[in-house]
Amino acid sequence: MRRPTLSEPDDRQSRGAARSVAVVGSGRMGSGLVSLLAPHTDVVWASRDPARLAQRLDALEMGGRVRPEAEPEALEADVVVLALWHDDAVAFATRHARRLAGTVVVDIANPFTPDFLGFSLPETTSAAERLAAAAPAAHVVGAFKNTFWVVLEEPTIFPEGPSDVLVTGDDAASKELVLATLAPLPFRFLDAGPLANSRTVERMTLLGRELAQRTGSYPRTGWRLLGVDGR
Repeated sequence: MRRPTLSEPDDRQSRGAARSVAVVGSGRMGSGLVSLLAPHTDVVWASRDPARLAQRLDALEMGGRVRPEAEPEALEADVVVLALWHDDAVAFATRHARRLAGTVVVDIANPFTPDFLGFSLPETTSAAERLAAAAPAAHVVGAFKNTFWVVLEEPTIFPEGPSDVLVTGDDAASKELVLATLAPLPFRFLDAGPLANSRTVERMTLLGRELAQRTGSYPRTGWRLLGVDGR
């Protein structure tokens, strides 16, 4: 079945937040996102490791709000979040490029080297842009790239207030859908402009990691832009 484009009268933007969200990946970031999203929307959870997914699902005790599925079924959700390492996310998008056409895909990966000391991509591109190139008919939005897994597990750890999540994307309606869907979560979500701005966000994250390690706060660290109105 053809998905409606985001400019059609009955598109997802007119419905506000997404009715369902799929999270692909059962690692720490995927588990953290599922636990935050489940109280607010129906979540489909997919993983290449069904045994680990079952263990994580039992540990979260989310009941009927989270439904484990195989990867293909997860692609039917309104928003698909790829909680995968960058190379794995690109491979996933390449494998399912046709089925992802018209789908809002959220990329949370950073293109770190295995030792977390640098980047596997040049500064002229980003993980989000590479993902968009792998699935050119999808609507790719970058989010949670500047959020460490431990902050997903305990978002209220900062006395200064909720940390910022910088959201990038080239399709305005897709970005608005993601912002509306994530709004109930305990973060401050900021529209960070076009997808190319992910280049800066991804490098901010590695800098934040370095600073936090130097000051002894890693991985309990986050970014917050001062002087911006909002909660």
